[in-house]
Amino acid sequence: MPRFSANLSFLFTERPFLERFSAARAAGFAAVEFHFPYQFDRAALAEVVLTSGLDVVLFNLPAGDWAAGERGIACHPRRIAEFQDGVGLAIEYARLLGCPRLNCLAGIPPPGVSPEKARETLVENLRFAAAVTRRAGIGLLLEPLNTRDTPGFLVSTSDAGLALIAAAGHENLRLQYDIYHAQVMEGDLARRLEENLPRIGHIQLADNPGRHEPGTGEINFPFLFAHLDRLGYSGWIGCEYRPSAATGDSFGWMKAPR
Repeated sequence: MPRFSANLSFLFTERPFLERFSAARAAGFAAVEFHFPYQFDRAALAEVVLTSGLDVVLFNLPAGDWAAGERGIACHPRRIAEFQDGVGLAIEYARLLGCPRLNCLAGIPPPGVSPEKARETLVENLRFAAAVTRRAGIGLLLEPLNTRDTPGFLVSTSDAGLALIAAAGHENLRLQYDIYHAQVMEGDLARRLEENLPRIGHIQLADNPGRHEPGTGEINFPFLFAHLDRLGYSGWIGCEYRPSAATGDSFGWMKAPR
């Protein structure tokens, strides 16, 4: 049976962020993930995590000005130093929170930068980040995002992500496979999961359309969960969906027969 992690950037948003940990624990989760921890005092955040008894299993490297629409800086040729500093900061937080993996968002190439130059920059940054995180005992992931929700995003399909991972050539770098993004861009979920599972380091989910909880859209999640069990996937699956109503009312799919 899959193990589900609550993504606190999407779930329990009725509460302030630091209160979402206890809400996730009360809802039965054993693990959480989220976009970014950097705006919070490290000691206070570590205390909240410790008190909750939850495992923090994933968060993102610093990704630029999120509120302004930036979705990563790893492909920006003029921000390499900023990216490298961000990797160091992320490792500090990951060590403090006991988080075993970090996710890299490639970003949207800035005006005047060709896709080729953006990909070249991304590969070099991935090599750097993979080496540094490995020395820290932390895994690194690369996540494709669909271009319907994030127009212009550099890495939008599993094949594109895997090609960049191969180009970076580092064993500490794997794919983050988000079922929602993959369904929008490529479909064929069961076969793609089976083919690429050895190179997948984490999975996330949401249904399509709407990016709501499983059972609200077209994806056959009971089949996919059973399929992942058959494949022997033992990692976490992050619940990165927007609840269609109150968060606490969105968990019925977890109890449904599979």
